[in-house]
Amino acid sequence: MENYNNLDKNMIVSDTIGDVEVQWHDVRKAPFAIYGLYRPQTESWFHRLPMDVAAATSEAVERLSQESAGGRVRFATDSPFIAIRATYRAVGRCSHVTLVSTAGFDLYMDDTFGSRYLKEFRMPVDMTDRYEQIFQMRNTPGMHSYTINFPVHAVVETLEVGLAPGSQLGEGRKYRDYLPIVFYGSSIVHGTAASRPGYIYENYIARMLDMDYLNLGFSGNAKGEQVLSDYMATLPMSVFVCDYDHNAPSVEHLAATHYPIYETIRAKNPDVPYIMISRPNFFTFLDIDYLLNMRDVIMRSYLKARETGDRNVYFIDGTSFFADSHVYDCTMDHIHPNDTGFMKMGESIAVVIRYALEHMAK
Repeated sequence: MENYNNLDKNMIVSDTIGDVEVQWHDVRKAPFAIYGLYRPQTESWFHRLPMDVAAATSEAVERLSQESAGGRVRFATDSPFIAIRATYRAVGRCSHVTLVSTAGFDLYMDDTFGSRYLKEFRMPVDMTDRYEQIFQMRNTPGMHSYTINFPVHAVVETLEVGLAPGSQLGEGRKYRDYLPIVFYGSSIVHGTAASRPGYIYENYIARMLDMDYLNLGFSGNAKGEQVLSDYMATLPMSVFVCDYDHNAPSVEHLAATHYPIYETIRAKNPDVPYIMISRPNFFTFLDIDYLLNMRDVIMRSYLKARETGDRNVYFIDGTSFFADSHVYDCTMDHIHPNDTGFMKMGESIAVVIRYALEHMAK
């Protein structure tokens, strides 16, 4: 098959930065701050769960939890360029995911007006376990704060940031003074089908609310296992978001697991806002009765929680996410949101999170 790079040389991606003089910095060391990953300063690679918890949940979760979805590193510098050098334990490839999302990083600049996208670091098409790239800055000289988002479907072993020798390096902009939002769910939570890491819906929310989060999405394998619920209940959190009905193998399975997750989380987090979400792809899903039955299970969990007196529980009807003139343009395969779909989800969920935190009942 013809390599497209042979036809359009603008598509060629180098895996080295050439002879540019660079000072490399390990992001595990101060003043870098890493978010969304499990003990990143001491683990030998970047991942999202303790390995014993992941292994006890399922073989699939054990593997998927090693992918770095939702990981971020923040820092500040006055360097005229930013380079990265990454090594990988594994790189996943599938038809649903761009190479940039699979194993690329993307870079945002953080300031008083929010975060804005600057550049993606693209893996070369034939990359197997390492690459490096450089981005020449075009912003105003001086110290600026940056966020680098980790890949969605790769196991990253090391990440170094390269700066011009003699450049200043300092702490990046801190998130607002809230505990992380914890998201649990399916491939949609994981971020599958976003074109680059900054487009997964949790990253939209993090930028809109200026809040930290933890991505516990496990593509195809979020099934409400009790061992994982027990672990999630111990996490420090400001909000818990439950969004996994796509992975429940049946209506009966969802009914047997959905409310117990709520009970487990609520037992150790009595006042934390708890948000239940049903799947978003109502208008492109073929078996409408099945979808509505799944949604009814989630609605019953919500109503049951309300009947116990819980005023910090919320339900978001996923059928509302894409309910506008672009309803058929928000997924890439009738299931996984594309970038437009993720943006719509992020905006809608952020509104509820903001409201929940502003109106927490005691």
